[in-house]
Amino acid sequence: MIPYGKQDISQADIDAVVDVLKSDYLTQGPQVPLFEETVARYCGAEYGVAVNSATSALHIACLALGLGEGDWLWTSPNTFVASANCALYCGAQVDFVDINPHTYNMSVVALEHKLQQAKLNNTLPKIVIPVHFSGQSCEMLGIYALSLEYGFKIIEDAAHAIGGKYLGKPIGGGQYSDITVFSFHPVKIVTTGEGGVATTNQTVLAEKMQLLRSHGVTREPHLMTKTSESEGAWYYQQVVLGFNYRMTEMQAALGVSQMNRVDEFVSIRKAFAKRYDELLRNLPLILPFQHADSDSSFHLYPILIQTDLIFKNRVQVYKALREHGIGVNIHYIPVHTQPYYQKMGFVEGDFPIAEAYYQQAISIPVFHAMTFQDQDRVVELLERDLI
Repeated sequence: MIPYGKQDISQADIDAVVDVLKSDYLTQGPQVPLFEETVARYCGAEYGVAVNSATSALHIACLALGLGEGDWLWTSPNTFVASANCALYCGAQVDFVDINPHTYNMSVVALEHKLQQAKLNNTLPKIVIPVHFSGQSCEMLGIYALSLEYGFKIIEDAAHAIGGKYLGKPIGGGQYSDITVFSFHPVKIVTTGEGGVATTNQTVLAEKMQLLRSHGVTREPHLMTKTSESEGAWYYQQVVLGFNYRMTEMQAALGVSQMNRVDEFVSIRKAFAKRYDELLRNLPLILPFQHADSDSSFHLYPILIQTDLIFKNRVQVYKALREHGIGVNIHYIPVHTQPYYQKMGFVEGDFPIAEAYYQQAISIPVFHAMTFQDQDRVVELLERDLI
């Protein structure tokens, strides 16, 4: 089986984890701060806050920005459910903005139209979460301009996008958002096993997220009502209601080691994407469009099957490829079509562009450990199953 995505673990990665296992700290040691610093420095951000998953990072990012009951959060329907669920964890309400039919990211035009209507209805969002689908940045300049006009905060869901760039700068630098969230799941470009990092340039937000990830407990004097000087060296205080979202030292050490190769990983993925562009250009497919302002990290290579030009439907193509060892996948089932969200009142037809995309989409293998022979096999079987 050639999977659609897979981690690449080197001997250096293994050695880094083993060194931690032999050390005095398996949690709350020096590797987590080092990983935070490594990711923040790479992205050009002031702060990084590491947690046990990108879902946890989305949750504490929302809380740090004050999302709560009575508030609205908007995101893309073309994403994993975590991008929307994070609002529900905070007691807020969720809505979606349809996608651009070319980039599959949140449409700036649709966002502006929805904001105009929401202003009339007094239902403007407190937070908007654009999702950098497949590693390609959303049109953040336009979204940021709308945030200044309509007063919402921005969390970039960059789960797919470590190593990507927008307007020539690394995604995660915070030029057009309050917080950016990355995922380090094994199918992502860089892995820590499970894990996430939130980057920000705002000291207050970094401190809030640091508190929230570790039970709301602190020993920082400026956050406490009493200090260890008056009570004793053991003294700490819980100052907010937090969670146990901490990352382990083993995960962080793996992440630090993997970040040494992030540019190499992205470069390889770009080479495979470019090769796919050439090898697939004469097949009845719509290939990924790349916006001129974005430099994708190619976490995914999604193709659209032009079913009106072939004698098979998407399900038949998917099944044939899987049966022949090509581990294709579908990204994503629109969130608003999930039963849980339909109980809230969403129905099919609410976001037609995302739904139309879903009906044709298949993600084919692209990862830095695959070979040109693997890629040729994918193309060969696609050609056979489509013609």
